[in-house]
Amino acid sequence: MKISALRLFNVKRFASRGVAIEGIGDGVNVLCAANEFGKSTSFEALHALFFQPHSGTPGDVQRLRPYSGGNPLVEADITTDGGSFRITKQYYGGRSARVLDLGSGRLVAQADEAENFISSLIRGGTSGPAGLLWVRQGITGIEKRSRIEEEGEKQVRQSLLESVQGEVEAVTGGRRMADIMAAAKEALSDMVTATGRPKAGGRYAAAIEQRDRLAADEARLAAEVTRLRQALDQRANAAARLVELDSPAEREARRAAIQTAQSRFDAAKAQNEKLKTAEAELKLVSERRNAAERELKAFTEALGKAALLQSSLSSAEINRAEAIKRRREASDAIEKARENVDLAEAEEQELRERLIRFDAATKAHEAHKRLADVKQRLAEAEKLRQSIEEGEAQLALLQIPTKSIEELQACEVEIAKLRAIDEAARPSVSIHYEADTAETVTLDGKPLADGEDRTYDGHARLEVAGIGTIILRSNRPSRSDNQLVQAEAARTALLASMGVNSLSAARDRQARAQQADSDLRGSRDRLSFVAPEGLAKLREEVEAGNTTSLEGIDLDEDPALLRTALAQAEERRKQARLALREVEPDQSRADDAFVAAETRLASLISDQAQLAAILGPEEARSERAHTLSGTLTDLDKSLSEAEARVLELGTDAGDLASIEATLTRARSIEAAVDKEINALRETMAGLNAEIRAQSEEAVEEKWRETSEALTAANARMAAHEKEVAVLQRVTTALENARSEARELYLKPVMAELGPLLRLLFDDVSITFDDKTLLPQTILRNGQEEDVDRLSGGMREQLSVLTRLAFARLLARDGRPAPVILDDALVYSDDDRIEKMFDALHRQSRDQQIIVFSCRQRAFQKLGGNVLQMKDWQP
Repeated sequence: MKISALRLFNVKRFASRGVAIEGIGDGVNVLCAANEFGKSTSFEALHALFFQPHSGTPGDVQRLRPYSGGNPLVEADITTDGGSFRITKQYYGGRSARVLDLGSGRLVAQADEAENFISSLIRGGTSGPAGLLWVRQGITGIEKRSRIEEEGEKQVRQSLLESVQGEVEAVTGGRRMADIMAAAKEALSDMVTATGRPKAGGRYAAAIEQRDRLAADEARLAAEVTRLRQALDQRANAAARLVELDSPAEREARRAAIQTAQSRFDAAKAQNEKLKTAEAELKLVSERRNAAERELKAFTEALGKAALLQSSLSSAEINRAEAIKRRREASDAIEKARENVDLAEAEEQELRERLIRFDAATKAHEAHKRLADVKQRLAEAEKLRQSIEEGEAQLALLQIPTKSIEELQACEVEIAKLRAIDEAARPSVSIHYEADTAETVTLDGKPLADGEDRTYDGHARLEVAGIGTIILRSNRPSRSDNQLVQAEAARTALLASMGVNSLSAARDRQARAQQADSDLRGSRDRLSFVAPEGLAKLREEVEAGNTTSLEGIDLDEDPALLRTALAQAEERRKQARLALREVEPDQSRADDAFVAAETRLASLISDQAQLAAILGPEEARSERAHTLSGTLTDLDKSLSEAEARVLELGTDAGDLASIEATLTRARSIEAAVDKEINALRETMAGLNAEIRAQSEEAVEEKWRETSEALTAANARMAAHEKEVAVLQRVTTALENARSEARELYLKPVMAELGPLLRLLFDDVSITFDDKTLLPQTILRNGQEEDVDRLSGGMREQLSVLTRLAFARLLARDGRPAPVILDDALVYSDDDRIEKMFDALHRQSRDQQIIVFSCRQRAFQKLGGNVLQMKDWQP
C-alpha cells in the first residue's frame, strides 16, 4: 500500500477549513513547515482514518474535533496491487465511511464494508505493520511503555521474522519452532492461565474441583463416623451411671438424711425465737435505765448552772449601762468635730472663689490687648486667601500637561522629518547661465535664477526663450502611507486640545503657568505663617475676644494676700478633718461595746429561761431530785434480771446456721441426683435417636467409598500436574533454545540493519533482546553499552533505522507499508542527520517514506519529493 494524497476538513486547528497534501509519490516525501502549521494534525488525521472506526468517538477521535465543534472529515488516496482507491471518513454528525475506485469512479464499499476494506489493508490494526512503522511525534519505540503496547509490537516483529525466516528446518527457529511452541502453549492454555493458575472450565480445573469436593465429602463422612462411635461410648457410660444413682437403697438413704436434718432445724428454730424475745426485753429495760440516768444528770447540772448564772446577770447589766454612756459621749465629740470641718471648708471655698474671679479678670484684660493683633492677622489672611483663589483659577486656565507639550514637540519633529524626507525625494532643476546671456529661463512662469536649485511635484514647464517649452515629469509614485497627513492631523488635534495655535504659544503658556504656580506657592507659604491653624481658628479667636467685656472687672485685690489667706484656710480645713478622723474610731468602738453588752445580757437571760424550764418551780426541786434517784435504782434492778434471763436462754440454744446448712446440703443432694437422673435419661434418648439414624444411612460404608474415590482423584490430579509441568518445561526449553539461536533467528533483520548502521558508525555492532526483539546493547570501541544509557539522539537514530529494516522485511514478505515519521529526528546533530538522510534514501527503493518536520533548514538537505499543504474544499 502507498499513499498518494491526504485531505482533511474541520480537523483540530483547521476549523471550518480544508487543507490537502497532494502528489505524494514513491521514495522519500518531505513536508517541512513551522510549528503550529498542521503537520502533527495531518499525521493524527491519517492515523484516525486507518485505525479509528467512523461510528465511534474514542479519545483519538475527540482530539480531532475543533474547540468550536463540527464534524471532522478525512480523505486519502492510496495505491495497492488491486488499483487506486479513495478512502473517506466523517466523524460525529453525518458519520460515514466510503471507498471509491479512482480508475472507474465506482463506489467499492461504504459503512462497515468500508471499515473491513481498510482493515484488510493494515492487517491487524495498531498491532499490525502500519502501527509498527508509523512513528508519532516524541515516540522512539525504545522507551518504556505499557505492557500491552510492547507485547503487541513484539508479536508483529516476531510473526514477521518467522515469515521471512523461510523453511529453516531447525527446532530452534523458523516456522517449525513457532508451530511447536504454539501447540505447546495451546495445550498449556487449555489447562492453566498465563500466570500458571488452573484455567476455569478446563480439565485441570475440573479435576481440582472434583478432588476438593471429594476431600470435603470424605472429611464430612469421617467426622460423622467419629461422632457415631462417640455416641455409642457416651450411651454406655450414661446407662452405667443411671443404674448407680437410681437404686432403692440410695434413694432411701437420701430421704432419711433429709428427715433427721429437718427435725434438728425445727427444734433449734423454736429455741432461737425465745432468745430473741428475751433480748428485746433486755434492750427496752436498758434504754429506759439510760434515759433515767441522763435526766438525773441534767437536773443536777442545771442546779449548779442556775447559781452561777445569777451573778453573771448582775455584771452584764452594769456593763450595758457603761456602754450606753460611752456611746453618747462619742456621738457628741463627732458632732462638734464635723461642725469645725464645715466652717473651715466654707472659709476655704470663699477665698478660692475670690482668687478665681481675680484670675479671670486678669485674663480678660490680657485678651482685650491681644484682640487688635488677631484682627490685623485675620484681615491679612483674608487678602491672602482671595489672592490664592485668583491664582489657582489663573493657573487652571494656563496649565498645560507636560506630556502633551512633549507629544506636540515630538509631532513637530516628526512632521519636519517627513517633510525633509519628502523634499529630499522630490526632483529638482537648476541652471547656470553664460556670462553674456541676457535671457532667463522660467519654471512654471517664474524666472529661474542662476544656480538656484528649485524642486517640483509631478511635472513642470520649463520655458527657454528662443528654443521652446520643456516639460519635466518626475514620474515619482505618490506616497501611499499618508504619514505626513496623519502627523499633521495629530498636531492639529493636540493644539486644539491645549487651546493654542503653535508650539511656541504652548511653551509661552507653560512658562506663564510656572510663574503663576511659583506666586501661588509664595502666597500659600505666607498664609500658613499668618494663620498656621487656619482662618477658622483666627475667626474663633476674634469672636471670643469680642464677647469678652471689661465691665465689672475688679483688679484692686492683692493676689499675694489672697493666696496666703487661702493657704491658711486650707491648713485649718486639714486640721479639722484630722480631728474628725481621730474621734471617729471612738464612735465605732463605743458601738461595738454596746452591741457586745446587749448580746451578752440577752444570752444570759435566754440561758436563765432554759434552766428554769428544766428545774421547774424552786419549791418542788428537792422532791423531784429524790424521785429521779429512786426511779434509776428500780431500773438498775430490772436490767440485772433481764440480763440473767438472756444468758440462760443463750446457753441452751444451738448453732441455727450450721443446722440449717446441714438441712440445705441434704436437700441439694436429693435435687442434684434427681436432675442428673433426668439429664442422663434425656441424653440416652438423644443418643439412641442419633445412633439409629446414622445406622440406617450406612455412614461407615459411604465413608470407605468416598475415601477410595478421593484416592483416585488425587492420582488424576498428579497426572494433570505432571502434564502441566512437562508442557511448561517444554515451552521454557524451546524459549531458551530460540534465545541461544538468536543470531539465526534475528539474521533477516540484522542483514537489513547492518548496512544502515555502517552509514552512521564506523565500527558498531548491535545486539537484540530476544524477548522484545528490540535493540538491547551496542558494542563500539570494544565496550558494550545498554541502549537505555545512550543519548537521546542515538536512541532515536537506532529506532528509525530499526523501523526501516522491518519495513524492508515487510516488503519482502509481500506486505509493503509506508513509513511515516512525524518529527522523529529532533535530537540528531548536523553530521548524523545527513547520514540518516542517506539511510532514508537507501531504504526508499521500492519503499514509500513520508517525513513531517519543523526543522526547515536541517531538512532542506534531505531532498526527495517536497510536499505542500494547500487549501481544499470538499
